[in-house]
Amino acid sequence: MASPVSVYNSNALDTHISSTSRESLKMELLADVSLLPGEERITDKDIIYICPFSGAVKGKVLITNYRLYFKSSDSDMRNLRFALKQEGHSRRDIFDLLFKHAFPLSHGLPLFAYLTQEKYEENGWNVYKPMEEFRRQGLPNNKWRITFINKNYELCDTYPTVLAVPFKSKEEDLRRVAAFRSRARIPVLSWIHRENQAVIVRCSQPLVGMSGKRNKDDERYLDMIREANDTTKLTIYDARPNVNAVANKATGGGYEGDEYQNAELIFLDIQNIHVMRESLKKLKDIVYPNVEESHWLSSLESTHWLEHVKLVLSGAIQVADKVSSGNSVVVHCSDGWDRTAQLTSLAMLMLDSHYRTLRGFQVLIEKEWISFGHKFASRIGHGDKNHADQDRSPIFVQFIDCVWQMTKQFPTAFEFNERLLLTILDHLYSCRFGTFLYNCESARDQHDVRSKTVSLWSLVNSKMDIYLNPFYTPESGRVLYPVASMRHLELWVTYYIRWNPRIRQQQQSPVEQRYKELLALRDEYLKKLEELQLSDSSPSSRLANSPTPNTPSSTSSTPSQQYTHLQTPL
Repeated sequence: MASPVSVYNSNALDTHISSTSRESLKMELLADVSLLPGEERITDKDIIYICPFSGAVKGKVLITNYRLYFKSSDSDMRNLRFALKQEGHSRRDIFDLLFKHAFPLSHGLPLFAYLTQEKYEENGWNVYKPMEEFRRQGLPNNKWRITFINKNYELCDTYPTVLAVPFKSKEEDLRRVAAFRSRARIPVLSWIHRENQAVIVRCSQPLVGMSGKRNKDDERYLDMIREANDTTKLTIYDARPNVNAVANKATGGGYEGDEYQNAELIFLDIQNIHVMRESLKKLKDIVYPNVEESHWLSSLESTHWLEHVKLVLSGAIQVADKVSSGNSVVVHCSDGWDRTAQLTSLAMLMLDSHYRTLRGFQVLIEKEWISFGHKFASRIGHGDKNHADQDRSPIFVQFIDCVWQMTKQFPTAFEFNERLLLTILDHLYSCRFGTFLYNCESARDQHDVRSKTVSLWSLVNSKMDIYLNPFYTPESGRVLYPVASMRHLELWVTYYIRWNPRIRQQQQSPVEQRYKELLALRDEYLKKLEELQLSDSSPSSRLANSPTPNTPSSTSSTPSQQYTHLQTPL
């Protein structure tokens, strides 16, 4: 699994370090290891790797300020466990160095993203510009306006600075609504349907509490959202199970009751971050160190991972279908930064083909996850030694898994391929780029992320070809409705089990490989055709090929005209 590397010593102290790339593990000698700009060697030692597949393997380990390399005769590996003899603490020095650089924030060190000196032609921080994205959606208009009330994060410190709200709403309305929503995360527009003007609005739970508090401003505000496209009844999708939403009343939260007229409330039964964390742990247990072969299907079912994926997809389908039919929706969970982000982004992916392009998908992640405050630092724990922190949860991993499920069901609908999804998840943990650091935009501004670190999209867009899907067929108006059924969902083997040497899963299908070869052949033919046309357009070529007076008119077509009809094998 693509979680940080696990390290072990005789004192049973487990630690983690950022994932190392597959390419670097293939280096023949540590001396030949190619370091990234800004990456520095810390130490290297002869060591024994305790391989769960091959037993004890002698080799050499190299620790840098970014990653750990282990060189042996074995193939790739991801989850490493080392035996360090305790006698005389002969290995204590390397363990201390590993622990220090594995968890830099816990030792007063900067994350590697602030040390790297990588340079790219494109600045990935410019991929997402809120006003450009709103204009692409046709905003502002006579029903929705853009507000900068949060320009200094004074309204909500976990929201972006640019927000789209109902045209009729006043700034004071927004402040009063913020007082009644958890973390002041007011209902704001994520996406609008160009034809029917139905919208997807996201927010956090209302602060109803045990006493059943009401807020007329909040009720009126939601009715403004409904009126914006004359929706008969506003649908509020609460991502939580009903029982959880009721329980949240005890801590001051809750859900919209009957006092919200012209609205209907639907619970989507998606479990919380703790359930998802335990589910992924169970999944890891059945695929590492050994894949549970004898009772594979029942073991996989017992993890409930695919069941959770199904519920997230099913919820997003409901949102997309409601909006596609002309009805506006509001989506929230508890705080509106976990399940809410999953639902809005997946529904937008189903509804809007722009987000299914390589650059559009980057915008979707920047917009719905990064700018709207998914707590990446808390959920992933970048550089923090407290790996038992209860805030850790694979919510974003689960979202990418859902996207992968959609690409499997609609293989021609996405411009990007699986390699992009794997790259995104690898760098979710790597701390090489600033893209997924910190919990919200205000924290990123405070730590100068945009000016002091490199964006992941700089890397991706510097070599876009390797992330493109050769089967992609653009269809601008198509809405995707994946089948959210256990019979149609698969375990993402090439992610969750890709480091197991006994799993010989092909990274690329033979059909895709052949298709790429044919595309390369086509490009070669087109290049030759272009060269021939250019040579035929030169004066000397036209003179040499001009017909003589005795040449019959039926054979007087120029070579360039003949080449125009050249057919490639495709």
